[in-house]
Amino acid sequence: MKKTIKRRKFFHNLAVGAAGFMAFPYIARATGSTGRLNVACVGIGHQGYKAIMAAKEENLVAICDVDLRNDEDVFSDDEPIPARTFADNPQVAQFTDFRQMLDKMHKEIDVVLVSTPDHTHFPIAMAAMEYGISVFLQKPLAHNIWQVRTLRKAMHRYGVKTVMGNQGHTSDGIRLIKEWYDAGVLGDVREVHCWTDRPRSPWFVKPESIPPKVQSVPKGIDWDLWQGPTKARSFSDSYLPKIWRGWWDYGVGCLGDIGCHSLDAPFWALGLGFPTDVDVALDEPANNDYTNFAAHVTYHFPARGEKPPVTMHWYEGRSRPPALEGMDKIPIDGMYMIGSKEILYNEGIYPYSPQLWPRARMDDYRDVLINRPLPRVRNGPFVELFDWIKDEGPKAGSNFDYASKLTEVVLLGAMAIRTGQGIEWDSENMIVTNAPEMSELVKEHVREGWSYGENLWT
Repeated sequence: MKKTIKRRKFFHNLAVGAAGFMAFPYIARATGSTGRLNVACVGIGHQGYKAIMAAKEENLVAICDVDLRNDEDVFSDDEPIPARTFADNPQVAQFTDFRQMLDKMHKEIDVVLVSTPDHTHFPIAMAAMEYGISVFLQKPLAHNIWQVRTLRKAMHRYGVKTVMGNQGHTSDGIRLIKEWYDAGVLGDVREVHCWTDRPRSPWFVKPESIPPKVQSVPKGIDWDLWQGPTKARSFSDSYLPKIWRGWWDYGVGCLGDIGCHSLDAPFWALGLGFPTDVDVALDEPANNDYTNFAAHVTYHFPARGEKPPVTMHWYEGRSRPPALEGMDKIPIDGMYMIGSKEILYNEGIYPYSPQLWPRARMDDYRDVLINRPLPRVRNGPFVELFDWIKDEGPKAGSNFDYASKLTEVVLLGAMAIRTGQGIEWDSENMIVTNAPEMSELVKEHVREGWSYGENLWT
């Protein structure tokens, strides 16, 4: 796409008609003179509200959500209520079904921002890309490994531009980590530890029963559409909003929530690729319905050329890594990489504040640490993608080529936690060699009418 977006004037007369569509008088197409993109948002609560704000810096033309309950008791105090976002944007086309949005408006949309639960990432992104529309997709990229690989294929088949919303990949901190490693400050890295205190409220609430209590579907939510490609279940407020992540049919547990942030820096800096083996330790039996509240996953990555093999540990919930020497206590989230020369430590989910450990060690590398050869990214993944689409910036770093591989690592760990079983991974053939029955998790069954991307494998 050229720097100036081609002018496509139109007035779109909207009428109440097909189910899932809410009518408004017209939409004015963004003019070429502004150079702004026409943006649609699918999923407009929580993270989706941030997408709305980003889209308004361009030209927001459509919004879509399936949960339009205008009920303060359903949403937490800090939670944007989609129904109110609809009411606050009467000039924007409004839908409950993303498929109808794309069918009606695909010629008027440049990019779709997807901020829905994990299990619906794939069909929405695929449907948009099939129309030649670029995509921002929240992390984790998709719900299973076949899906992430299909998204990568689709990006190239349809010639679209993409990014996954792991904010840390646009940060200065992740570039410092890679620069220090590439400069030899750490030496050979063979061991990495990443951790989070999740699962915890408000995102993870241990269910009182499995399955949870059955309730009537409230007015204002399309429950069948919310379930998307997964098998049909009865409604329960134990699933939504916000608390779906722990249910394996809908979320990818804590790794899906935090792994694409915490594992990003070591995965990128060390060039890890795919593990050959994944081990898991749980403090209670695995549960195929809901995630555990403590897990330790160990990834085994092979040597990459002259780089040695790497063992990467992931801890969640009550599981914790060993404290570094001189560390009073382990913070709630963090990462450290142990090199043959130095240890790199970062506190928090995102790689925003890396340092050598102990911090005094940085004095010995001052000249090296201030050298910053990698280009920096401004204003996060939304703007990064917008600039790339408009040819005003470079290729997004966490595009689907990269993000699909990082997410595959996350998904392998989540599969191990879900089953309580170690994994021997044949990445070339996409097979769990020690447990062929896990093929049902590598490529999950979908409900009729929700199949996408099969043609990309023929």
